Amino acid sequence: MKNPVDNYWNLKLEAVKENLENNNFEVFIAQDRKAAKDIAMNDIIPKLDIKSVSWGGSMSFVSTGLFHALKDNPDIEVLNTFDQSLSKVEMMDKRRQSLMVDLFITGTNAITQAGQLVNLDMMGNRVAAIMWGPKTVLLIIGRNKITADLEDAMFRIKNYAAPVNTMNLDKKTPCRETGVCHDCSSPDRICNYWTITEKSFIKNRIKIILVNEDLGF
Repeated sequence: MKNPVDNYWNLKLEAVKENLENNNFEVFIAQDRKAAKDIAMNDIIPKLDIKSVSWGGSMSFVSTGLFHALKDNPDIEVLNTFDQSLSKVEMMDKRRQSLMVDLFITGTNAITQAGQLVNLDMMGNRVAAIMWGPKTVLLIIGRNKITADLEDAMFRIKNYAAPVNTMNLDKKTPCRETGVCHDCSSPDRICNYWTITEKSFIKNRIKIILVNEDLGF
């Protein structure tokens, strides 16, 4: 058999896709990040009435090239919450406004084989948008985010995704130094809001592209 590793992951992605669809998510499978961008730009966004778009912090989203494809689109109002020229007050206002856009794009910290989305957020704007507000949510999820169950998902987030993210963001937290969670009280703590998304209450409001490639943390 050629490419047994990719074949293994495709089987796993198909199983997760089926479980997600049973939970009222609309799901696509992409073989790599470029294919994920193509699915978003050709199969998802054109079918939506998009007048405004925003996003939450997600290395997976940025790595596909979608960020650059959308941020300067003259036909769409873009609320760029990654704009480093904004003051802290302006950034907070932009994040509040992003909860009312037509399309919100982000990732997830973990996804269980049963089709549950598990997230741990610093400020809460990303998880808030997944749950409520934007008309449509698009999640880009690499195969490395798949976990066996909720316990595995939470362990992954606290002891891998969060420490690596604090290093990436240059946060002053104990996990940055040790690589494991200390349940700290640091002012830079990024672990504040847990959410578990069991189902999409409005069927297909949350759209997911599962990618047969490791993406993000």
